[in-house]
Amino acid sequence: TGRVDKNVPMVCGHTAPVLDIAWCPHNDNVIASGSEDCTVMVWEIPDGGLTLPLREPVVTLEGHTKRVGIVVWHPTAQNVLLSAGCDNVILVWDVGTGAAVLTLGSDVHPDTIYSVDWSRDGALICTSCRDKRVRIIEPRKGTVVAEKDRPHEGTRPVRAVFVSDGKILTTGFSRMSERQVALWDTKHLEEPLSLQELDTSSGVLLPFFDPDTNIVYLCGKGDSSIRYFEITSEAPFLHYLSMFSSKESQRGMGYMPKRGLEVNKCEIA
Repeated sequence: TGRVDKNVPMVCGHTAPVLDIAWCPHNDNVIASGSEDCTVMVWEIPDGGLTLPLREPVVTLEGHTKRVGIVVWHPTAQNVLLSAGCDNVILVWDVGTGAAVLTLGSDVHPDTIYSVDWSRDGALICTSCRDKRVRIIEPRKGTVVAEKDRPHEGTRPVRAVFVSDGKILTTGFSRMSERQVALWDTKHLEEPLSLQELDTSSGVLLPFFDPDTNIVYLCGKGDSSIRYFEITSEAPFLHYLSMFSSKESQRGMGYMPKRGLEVNKCEIA
């Protein structure tokens, strides 16, 4: 079943539930966690895994006034970590010094932040917010360089991620509560390059993009299937490939780095 022994050693330094974790892309032993205790902690897992519970983080990052629901490492710069809290604030941290080097306050996001994603080169941030706007942000200047109001007409949460060639992919709901996936050119956000309706399930679709194959995987909490699409540079841009189905419904999703997998045996996840 995949269930671990109840006596297995754990990372247990937060004083409230952990809401998000992120493995560091530059160091396989380092993991960041965001919690309801309003802190972000960075941990170093020893080679070979834990033999005893880990209670002492490498560093504790304190700056949020409400729970921290999102942590994302910078894709290219070392020791740079982004966190987003329910205080509607995004902080970018220098993990080496423990200092917040950039703050995007509630003047940028007036409501709950649903998702945050770095561009491949780390030059831009893409966010989705409860105010029904998707924003492209230049973090060094702290300015919004593009935004789209209501990429999906429904009231349920939207997720947005960067994909290839400066495009973004969003998931959301139509006015009739049908689940949708859309592809956008960040330079022309007036109309989507592609908009597809999928089904009427209620779970928010979480997109995972694989830049090596230009394939995006869509999975939702409570779903028993994972759809995947290929993104191309020519119309119709977003191509449905296939669907993986299982008997069990999904409770959570993560994405395994390819360096931990045998890609010769299974080329796509």
